[in-house]
Amino acid sequence: MVKDAKEEILIGERNFDSIFNYDAGATRSRFLTEIRDNRKIMGIRCPDCNLVYVPPRSVCLKCFGNLSDFVEVGQAGTLTTYSIVYRSEPFYPVEPPFVYGIIQLDGADTGLVHLISGVDPQKVTIGMRVRAVFNEKRIGSIFDIKHFKPIGGER
Repeated sequence: MVKDAKEEILIGERNFDSIFNYDAGATRSRFLTEIRDNRKIMGIRCPDCNLVYVPPRSVCLKCFGNLSDFVEVGQAGTLTTYSIVYRSEPFYPVEPPFVYGIIQLDGADTGLVHLISGVDPQKVTIGMRVRAVFNEKRIGSIFDIKHFKPIGGER
């Protein structure tokens, strides 16, 4: 225990390994299963607002309606914003520098956060068209989509 002299707060430190599991739920499970088994990206459409959410959710953010109408969206889309990551952390899926972006897939009204690769991070631009690149071995994770790369750009 360390005692903070200014505020008399006791600060404890614990180091341990831990494994956490969580249930993606029925809606997100279908999203991940379609990516894993069929290389399809599914959204969910609000029957009242007609908005398509990717990734799918169970309640509409606009009208609070229950959502259950799955629709396939495109594997290509438009990069709406991005951030270049330079600092290394043990939980990052790849080594820096890399780009996280928000991609609005064709047919979707919301954005999906994912890695952008196949392009120099300094050449990434908002409005860039990108497409999904799937891993050959898929396990039911969002990283079954390896990354998105610029359309027409190969690496």
